[in-house]
Amino acid sequence: MGSITTSTIGAPPTRRTTLTPFSSLLPKPKPHSLALSTSNPHPFHLSKPLTISPNPNPPIPKSTPSSSSAATSPSSPLNLKSRLRNGETLYGLFLLSFSPTLAEIAGHAGYDFVVVDMEHGPGGIRDALPCLHALAAANTAAILRVPESTAAWAKKALDLGPQGLMFPMIESPLSAQDAVSYCRFPPTGLRGAAHPIVRASKYGLDDEYLGNYLDELLIMCQVESEEGVANTGAIAAVDGVDCVQMGRNKKVREVLKDAENKVLESRNDDVEIGAYLAGFATVYDGARDLRSRGYHMVSGAVDVGLFRSAAVEDVTRFKMGGDGSESDEGEEKEGDEKYWSE
Repeated sequence: MGSITTSTIGAPPTRRTTLTPFSSLLPKPKPHSLALSTSNPHPFHLSKPLTISPNPNPPIPKSTPSSSSAATSPSSPLNLKSRLRNGETLYGLFLLSFSPTLAEIAGHAGYDFVVVDMEHGPGGIRDALPCLHALAAANTAAILRVPESTAAWAKKALDLGPQGLMFPMIESPLSAQDAVSYCRFPPTGLRGAAHPIVRASKYGLDDEYLGNYLDELLIMCQVESEEGVANTGAIAAVDGVDCVQMGRNKKVREVLKDAENKVLESRNDDVEIGAYLAGFATVYDGARDLRSRGYHMVSGAVDVGLFRSAAVEDVTRFKMGGDGSESDEGEEKEGDEKYWSE
């Protein structure tokens, strides 16, 4: 590590130490190449949901791209943008519990996507990550709804690598343009560049991330105010907005129908421009009703609401003299409105 030299006889020895850079001691990284298999580009298949009991308003079945479109498309079959462009109607669930177990169950049950709701759920970025891990294990697309439409929240959410980002309370084309800019790297946007080390780029292992991240990312703008509804057409026409998520309220049903038509008209039969309709089913506006009106992304329930309803029904059956397992046929219950329909 060093050498001893003397300048004169009898002088105390001095030690000259040669320092070796630490980086030179590390093994040189091997070049890597990530490539999709051309023989079997889509090796994973989701099982069909198990039907336990008859449902008067069954969910929209999970759709699968045709073999011809899957074979010609370089994108994953779980790429939401590609599936929308193929004309599919996608069915999803909102996750408020931030439970990775429930997220994984939802994926295996057959939902096309799950929205991890950081706006109304108790969790934040750190809590959302295990849910994204669980959804990835179940081969199901994840969408993050941020608490507010700001660059800071968008940066953190995007670095986790969801397939979609939902921005709440978009009220004008300007706020929609801002939301899009939060999702793009400079010079066309404001997103911070940490792609070599974050989950979105497989921690830097995805060499093609910067070139294709916009092809993979679904940008959703939620319209839920009077001003937003009035500007729906202009919001849908903003470059980069992929979906307009409509707020649901039975008191303004007619106004919403006009807003829906504006979103539908924004596409003009061109798959490259305009936005798709997205919305949440309610007791007065079911999932199949939304699909019949041109919605391509439909969310049917909230995980907390599903468990609450099942728990109340189970306890009620037992206390009414049942054994806790028999279904009460002939009884139709009108469920309550979802939490954002107030």
